[in-house]
Amino acid sequence: MAEFVFSNAAREMEVYGYDSVVKSHCRMCHGGCGVLIYTKNGKVAKIAGDPGCPINHGTLCSKGIASHQLAYHPDRLTYPVRRVGPKASGQWEHISWDEALDTIAERILDYKEKFGAESIVMGYGTGRENEAVIYRFANLLGTPNVLTAGHFCYGPRIATSIITCGSNPIVDYENHPKCIMVWGNNLVISNPDCSKGEPFSVSVNKGAKIIAVDPRLTRIAARADVWLQLRPGTDTALALGMLNVIVNEKLYDQEFVNKHVYGWDPFVERVNDYPPDKVEEITWVPRNKIREAARLFASTKPAAIQLGVAIEQQVNCADNNRALMALMGITGNIDVPGGQVLFSTPKIRNVGQFGAHRMLPHEQSLKRVGGDRFRLAGNFAIINPKCVWDAILKEEPYPVKMLFFISSNPVMTRANAKEVYRALEKVEFMAVSDFFLTATAELADIVLPAATWLEMDYIGDFWKRHGYILPRRKVIQVGECRSDHEMLNDLAHRVGQGEYWWDTFEGGLDYILEPMGITWQEFKKLDHIRGEVRYRKYEERGFSTPTKKFELYSTLLENWGYDPLPKFREAPESPVSTPELYKKYPYILITGARSPGFFHTENRQVPWLRELHRDPLVEIHPETAKKECINEGDWVEIESPRGKVRQRAKIFAGIDPRVISAQHAWWFPEKKDPGHGWDESNVNILTDNAYNTCDPAMGATSVRTLLCKIHPEAR
Repeated sequence: MAEFVFSNAAREMEVYGYDSVVKSHCRMCHGGCGVLIYTKNGKVAKIAGDPGCPINHGTLCSKGIASHQLAYHPDRLTYPVRRVGPKASGQWEHISWDEALDTIAERILDYKEKFGAESIVMGYGTGRENEAVIYRFANLLGTPNVLTAGHFCYGPRIATSIITCGSNPIVDYENHPKCIMVWGNNLVISNPDCSKGEPFSVSVNKGAKIIAVDPRLTRIAARADVWLQLRPGTDTALALGMLNVIVNEKLYDQEFVNKHVYGWDPFVERVNDYPPDKVEEITWVPRNKIREAARLFASTKPAAIQLGVAIEQQVNCADNNRALMALMGITGNIDVPGGQVLFSTPKIRNVGQFGAHRMLPHEQSLKRVGGDRFRLAGNFAIINPKCVWDAILKEEPYPVKMLFFISSNPVMTRANAKEVYRALEKVEFMAVSDFFLTATAELADIVLPAATWLEMDYIGDFWKRHGYILPRRKVIQVGECRSDHEMLNDLAHRVGQGEYWWDTFEGGLDYILEPMGITWQEFKKLDHIRGEVRYRKYEERGFSTPTKKFELYSTLLENWGYDPLPKFREAPESPVSTPELYKKYPYILITGARSPGFFHTENRQVPWLRELHRDPLVEIHPETAKKECINEGDWVEIESPRGKVRQRAKIFAGIDPRVISAQHAWWFPEKKDPGHGWDESNVNILTDNAYNTCDPAMGATSVRTLLCKIHPEAR
């Protein structure tokens, strides 16, 4: 394969006059796909998928193809700047890297001395593979406060899988499941985390049955053998209803349950609270379809569940994950070929080890904002964002004086965006590292120019659970941009952490790889390394849980004071939980459906990608559109008790008339005024972040399901 790949590459170089081709690893989203980067006159000229990569097999999404347009964008920040004038004034001055880092270091040391390290909050966004280095910096500094998307994105999957079966179970597409249940996920568009649309599509083409669980008629749902169009926010009830069928019809794997499951009797008692007729009333899914899906999943071997972040951004976040893992486990699909595998990573220092979590003093960990409010999240060093905003706005439980956001735009991505904006306006000092002057960056005091994946050496995917690591090779240098890893390595020396860091960050890469006995220079000559692949490992050593079994009944959750079994909770706003509010806001609003080309707030200034989506869209059923006097393409106002935003109407029959679906993370980089229209179409103006609306164990903010009204925009 390698010879074929490079013979084709050589042919392209000759035909098009390219100077070189470099194998690397994309990071424009969660994807992590292998790529071939063609250069001409020292610049990237073309990016293509690498047919020799075991993750994407030569396929590549629009984001990866357009990466060079991001790297060379004329509006990109290519040198450090310091704000002059008031916040959000749009006035900046060019400063050197030394001045920028010296200033940030001075502030860090000053706040640490006067208010304690906990007064400094580090933060990062999704997808830049910088979490290990950020946690290392924070833990060595002594601050327990690292603000991530981990409370409602991927973090819950890791946290709940560790307490259930010891590791995150990944779909084994290499061995082609015979049935795939796609739950709240549209992986052919999103290419999430450890899975890609391409291997899923190959398995489907080989005959895999599909069960799609989604309020919207996605491409996957349109092709599904069974589509369960549930009421948004009722996933746990639906999963428990399917489990009820599997248990009572004895469709479960009795040998696995007898030998390897903990808590079977109380689990059976719990699922018996959710018979299909009751679940139909809760979910809107007909009871016969619930039975059909349960029977198909349980009787087809091997089977797997492809779950998505939509189930994690709810009040039922942790229990959604736990209920789906129960479906995987009791049907005997855990750690079997073509099922849900607990893959082993190569023998490297993992994110937790590199992140120096054990070096955070215990007395400092007790100061984490939020305290014991969300115990499951706190066990994994994850905090709820509102705890940070309260520490700034109310100084509760103590004042937060400094924020340092790296590849994060919380004004657009966190619930109750107006409160987020107020907090960022008030905080005494804020630094940001990013590609552009975003709405968040414009509230900062210093902004650093971050490097794209094309401008760095790194070990791609070393945090994931699919078992592969791949070299990401630096190809270009744009302006003065630096990777987050290099920047924090430099900053660490300035705040007294030098003995735990390296002269350059290549030393950090060597440190990660050291247990395998290789260096970065040796690794970068390889295509990839994969951990040992073995199945049914639990038969030899059990599961990595307190009981050494697959815990349907979680002993850790019980110790922390939570219900040890999954159960359904109504969404904080719904026709059932808030009937009076429903009279005023008569539609269920779901948010966050993924769009090809965008990665949360990113890429709206990249020409090829913005051409795919000129405006923010809200999907409404034809009956709803007629009732509200809305036509295709109209600008409409969507309103919740927190505020209102505008988006363009898209008439879409693949949604229930009682449900509306709005896109998230919309801002307008082309608007040159400060803020770039951050509050115009930002769906998080509508969402809530009150503590009592969050998942009680994980602290996940309920941003996917709320109530709204919709009408044509007033002219």
